[in-house]
Amino acid sequence: MFHMSHWAAIAAGVIGSWLIFHYRRQWRSMTLYRWEQVCGFLLLAAEGGYHAWLVSNGFWSVDHALPLELCSLSILLSAVLLLTGNRFLYDLVFFIGIAGALQAVLTPVLSFGFPHFRYLHFFFVHLMIIWTSLYFTWVKGYRPTLRALWRTMLVLNMLLPVVWLVNWMTDGNYMFLMRKPSSQSLLDWLGPHPWYMLSLEFVAAGMFFVLWLLFREKQPKGDAS
Repeated sequence: MFHMSHWAAIAAGVIGSWLIFHYRRQWRSMTLYRWEQVCGFLLLAAEGGYHAWLVSNGFWSVDHALPLELCSLSILLSAVLLLTGNRFLYDLVFFIGIAGALQAVLTPVLSFGFPHFRYLHFFFVHLMIIWTSLYFTWVKGYRPTLRALWRTMLVLNMLLPVVWLVNWMTDGNYMFLMRKPSSQSLLDWLGPHPWYMLSLEFVAAGMFFVLWLLFREKQPKGDAS
């Protein structure tokens, strides 16, 4: 963490986000459907390549390779969002994707450095989650709402018991529900197991609220409605 290759990935994320914002008006006037499709299939191909790499190296196992981490789910949802433009998927990708992927980029749980395939895959898919959310917000004109925020929290809490059951059946640790990651992460600040899961509820709601404040639809000045 915070070696040169990590800083390079963070810089790529910042530059890519700035480019989406800077060229948002030009891109609004363009037909980008084919590029959206290409990016969606690229995400699916990258994730498929990751699973192929796991299998070929004997690393694939049901206790850690199922797409049950928040970022794994966000990768698939981002790909489908790019392919379909579905508004409900945008809400999930915006809140869960940005919050989860940003934490992953800043504090990566990663054992391989540049130019290893795993390094390239990890930062490509996580940055694409963030860029997809920003693209649909700044270019396509989608905006998060408070209703979507609480709906996303509800979806997350409905998902937790399912993931816990899979963890129990496979001896896994999806979503870190059973224990903290061995490497440094933001969870180190949230107390011991299992209390950090309760802390995460408030952290997630707080992060979602900040994201809503930053990206919500702004009312024109002087509009009292």
